[in-house]
Amino acid sequence: MQSTALLVLAATGRIDYPVFLFANVGADSEEPATLSYLERYAKPYAATHGIALHELHRIRRDGSTETLYGRLTRPQSRSLPIPVRMSSGAPGTRSCTADFKIKIMGRWLKAHGASPTTPARVGIGISLDEIHRVNNRRAMPYEQPVYPLLDHQPPLRRTDCERIIAAAGLPVPGNSACWFCPLHRRMYWAELRRDRPDMFERSCQLEDLLNERRARLGRDPVWLTARNRPLRTLDAAQETLPGFEPDADDGSCDNGACFT
Repeated sequence: MQSTALLVLAATGRIDYPVFLFANVGADSEEPATLSYLERYAKPYAATHGIALHELHRIRRDGSTETLYGRLTRPQSRSLPIPVRMSSGAPGTRSCTADFKIKIMGRWLKAHGASPTTPARVGIGISLDEIHRVNNRRAMPYEQPVYPLLDHQPPLRRTDCERIIAAAGLPVPGNSACWFCPLHRRMYWAELRRDRPDMFERSCQLEDLLNERRARLGRDPVWLTARNRPLRTLDAAQETLPGFEPDADDGSCDNGACFT
């Protein structure tokens, strides 16, 4: 949503950003609607207005592409790069954003001249209603993060982003995230089970796979929600209303590389 609003602002000359980056964690990992929107709307719109929109991937040394889902499901893998919920309910260590978003974009920036002495000005799509995600201390040495939606006068909220996108004749996109991300709210899982049961079942199977491996290693189970029980046992009828979820994480990624 916010990144697409920035694309429209750049295309209409209201901000000066000739290059946009999208780090794709994998066609098997990203929310399918995000990838569809990228191909059907974002890329053609950017091209029409002379903006370079680069889709980046994690490339191994042998030239093959690694995906986040592929890393999670690789035979004999012990890697848990996503912030699964531990037995205590707390999220585990997350390396997915760093490995599949930040580092990938960093490589591109450095390959195109960014350095500690000449840092790239990187506009991050964080709106006023999520200002708590701003944290300059996490900036990489080769970048200078700025927040065009916050610097706008007046600062722009999510609803403003919706208006800007619609005024450009584009459909308003949904949130971007991996479909199996443990930072999703419970309402997401309820809607996924209702609207896309096949993808919900894939999420359940991924959780099962991770716990089968942990059981063989003698470790406690992990979960894709903070309810500390298998995803498939959650009762959709008991899901709380959006905004009233005491244990919900807002999916915050204060470097702005994910969930924007």
